[in-house]
Amino acid sequence: MAGPHLQQPSFLLATLKADCINKPFVQRCHDLRTVIEELPAKELHGIFPWLVESIFGSLDGIIIGWNLLCLQGRTNPTEYSVALDFLDPSGPMMRLVYKLQAEEYRYDFPVSYLPGPVKASIQEQVLPECSLYHNKVQFPSSGGLGLNLALNPFEYYMFYFAISLITQKNTSATHHVSPSNSAYFILVDTYLKCFLPTEGSVLPPPPLNPGGAIPSPTPRSPAVPFTSYGMHHTSLLKRHIAHQPSLNADPASQEIWRSETLLQIFVEMWLHHYSLEMYQKMQSPHVKESFKPTEEHVLVVRLLVKHLHAFSNSLKPEPLSPSAHSHTASPLEEFKRVVIPRFVRQKLYIFLQHCFGHWPLDASFRAVLEMWLSYLQPWRYAPEKPPQSTEHLPHSVSEKWATFIQENLLMYTKLFAGFLNRALRTDLVSPKNAFMVFRVAKVFAQPNLAEMILKGEQLFLQPELVIPHRQHRLFMTPTFSGAFFSSWPPTTADASFKVKSHVYGLEGQDFQYKQMFGTEVRNLVLKLAQLICQAQQTAKSISDHSAETMASQSFFSWFRFTPSEMNGSYTGNDLDEIGQDSIKKTDEYLEKALEYLCQIFKLNGAQLTQMMKNCETAQDKNGKNQLPDCIESEDGLILTPLGRYQIINGLRRFEVQYQGDTELQPIRSYENATLVRLLFRLSSVLNAKFADQMDVLCSREDFVGRLCRYHLTKPHLIKKVRCSPMVKVRTSQNWGPRISLRFLASYRTLIFLLMIYFIASWFNIGPVGCTFIILIGYFLYATIMTFFSERWKPHEH
Repeated sequence: MAGPHLQQPSFLLATLKADCINKPFVQRCHDLRTVIEELPAKELHGIFPWLVESIFGSLDGIIIGWNLLCLQGRTNPTEYSVALDFLDPSGPMMRLVYKLQAEEYRYDFPVSYLPGPVKASIQEQVLPECSLYHNKVQFPSSGGLGLNLALNPFEYYMFYFAISLITQKNTSATHHVSPSNSAYFILVDTYLKCFLPTEGSVLPPPPLNPGGAIPSPTPRSPAVPFTSYGMHHTSLLKRHIAHQPSLNADPASQEIWRSETLLQIFVEMWLHHYSLEMYQKMQSPHVKESFKPTEEHVLVVRLLVKHLHAFSNSLKPEPLSPSAHSHTASPLEEFKRVVIPRFVRQKLYIFLQHCFGHWPLDASFRAVLEMWLSYLQPWRYAPEKPPQSTEHLPHSVSEKWATFIQENLLMYTKLFAGFLNRALRTDLVSPKNAFMVFRVAKVFAQPNLAEMILKGEQLFLQPELVIPHRQHRLFMTPTFSGAFFSSWPPTTADASFKVKSHVYGLEGQDFQYKQMFGTEVRNLVLKLAQLICQAQQTAKSISDHSAETMASQSFFSWFRFTPSEMNGSYTGNDLDEIGQDSIKKTDEYLEKALEYLCQIFKLNGAQLTQMMKNCETAQDKNGKNQLPDCIESEDGLILTPLGRYQIINGLRRFEVQYQGDTELQPIRSYENATLVRLLFRLSSVLNAKFADQMDVLCSREDFVGRLCRYHLTKPHLIKKVRCSPMVKVRTSQNWGPRISLRFLASYRTLIFLLMIYFIASWFNIGPVGCTFIILIGYFLYATIMTFFSERWKPHEH
């Protein structure tokens, strides 16, 4: 790119667009670095919107950009390294942002792509409560379409970066991409550590000129002046707002404006997709869900939650003297103090409420679950972690976290009840679902945690003494009342008042609180305990069935029919494919989960013992479940909702199986239809011609008789037909000894015979020799099975 200083912005933009088509990725990044370093802000201003879109993709998702969600170091190490270096907080792209920031440029961001509640509020000409949008709304000129936000370069860059998590879907179809290893995930972590540091202060912007100092123009505030943050605006937007007020020259205020902006953008773009009113409307089954978060989205939110806990917990201890605190506390320390309650708590709560109610009932819910549990355990991210004396004994939760638990009571109690409702609708025989129940029970069973939650509920249920009239749904929430640096009102020193403010602030004044340790939730826990017992019995029966199947398998059973294939009575489960180890893990998870639930809710041991006995008696002598829950009617048995649930989750089932002549079963998908019909005719002819001889052979009491009875009779079928008056099937008249050749119609048998043919051809063995080898092998197998078989004998009819 010769002579870049002489190029006009339009020509420069056209050249860069052409390079995107003709040059490889690494070369393009190198050229962009050169352009950013050498050209002035006036020329770079014209290419900035295009460059941001070419990196993060378009807002409508048509342009993919660099596809950071799928870019991984394992698969594309060169592009991965170059992209991270280019977008690093001290890299070329951020230097471009700061260069444009110093010149006070503004860029339009369409309001139509903002989260639903924000877009609806602005379109109704009501200023959103978040200060991020203050003084930025631009009304269209006459004849213009849509509303825009006038953003400074840092805001514009971060808006696109944050929203690309939602607009850019995972397009990798060839291999599974782990979100935690993607370039996007690494960049989020890098930005959080840079702008929300747990140690030290926020790093200043890099020098704009090599070897020079930071330029004199003061960075512009992302919102209204920092000292007036949090003011509740209710007035309508009446006028066109083109510019933001300048930030005052206070260095303490300038220290964290990027931190505040970054956090507000992340929270707004990732969490603020539901308001309380919108969430309540979506409880109706007729309302279509407007936004569906993905698993990658939830994993990134979990990263944000974990870092905010670490950031908040890095707050320096308050000095003993209040006057000393007012003089020594920095803006960053004050920001740490209020970062979670002001910015995150309300929106995260609504986001989790939606996920708990609308996420599919599958193992992908694990991402939501871990994000929730990360928020509930801020002590895991505290710098002073307790020493681990023993690996198996959980540590007691310190009393210092009682305030956090009380001010986040609904996060613990209502969402726990929501999880119980989900767990009662899932198949706990699945090891992944069993593990999720185990994880939640283990977290809530931490010593002293349940007691602190109970104490928080008691504080909320205390009589309401002196509480001002609530004029707003979000009564006394820190987000909407008071200045950023203002202290809490004196009345909030009362713990009961804090808990009430939290609950009513999140759910509204008319909210009817359900106690976590009350009767209703306790009954849900008892139902879950019963379901766990049933799942353990189901897993045990599946394990026993698998063991029996493995024991009955042999070389020739590979191409012969097995009982489960012939009658179709076994429904199967995902544990059959996973194996015995996973069945053992499932049992361990469920057993520990039941133990933890007993600790949390002080369940009666005798009651659980009786519950276990009831589940065991629900099994018949063969280890199979009883019939599903039904009611009798004129038309026969009708499934109840409990019965449907039992069938869906494999807890119980009807014993539906073929009870007629196995030779007359419908032709299976693994059989050749023509061969089935021909072999049936052949076996019918043989049975009719040699029926008397086979009866004589099977009546003998020596080895030959036992061998013939083993291979020429169907004792289980004879029992069912002779003992059950309900069996009315089309059968052959001869229920005595007979020959069955149907197994030869199986494709597996044909493949086996074809293999034998190729082996015989390789060793120059003729067809007669092959037949002889097969018969000798089968005779040896039959002899062994005859000696050790406990099958039917003639006198057992």
